[in-house]
Amino acid sequence: MSSISSIAVSGLNAATRRIEVSASNVANQQSTGALPGANGTVPAGAPQAYRPLQVNQTAVPGGGTQTSVTPSSPGTVPVSDPQAPFANADGMVAAPNVDLAQELIGQMVAKYSYTANLATLKADNAMTKSLLDATA
Repeated sequence: MSSISSIAVSGLNAATRRIEVSASNVANQQSTGALPGANGTVPAGAPQAYRPLQVNQTAVPGGGTQTSVTPSSPGTVPVSDPQAPFANADGMVAAPNVDLAQELIGQMVAKYSYTANLATLKADNAMTKSLLDATA
């Protein structure tokens, strides 16, 4: 595999990871839980809110990229839901700190990144084929 292809494949993998993480965040954006206390823990037996994730992408020496997934900070925000059985005395619960507009934008960027890296991979394969045909 050429270095161009390996760089393009690393970009494809990064775009795929971004879509996976964003899909998880969107799917769980209404998974509320008990509001953590001052010490950062939730009461025993109470559910915890979904903690959204984020993708960190870094360059690899020699070309390409790699990703790591970390929890977003702040992971939750307090919202009013007095009917929740785990709401505190003020009727507040913890909700995932997910911005659906930002998630949509991130998914679109990942889609375009995937498409661009796929086009690069196809172009490299076509150039390699032409080179081999010319030397045969």
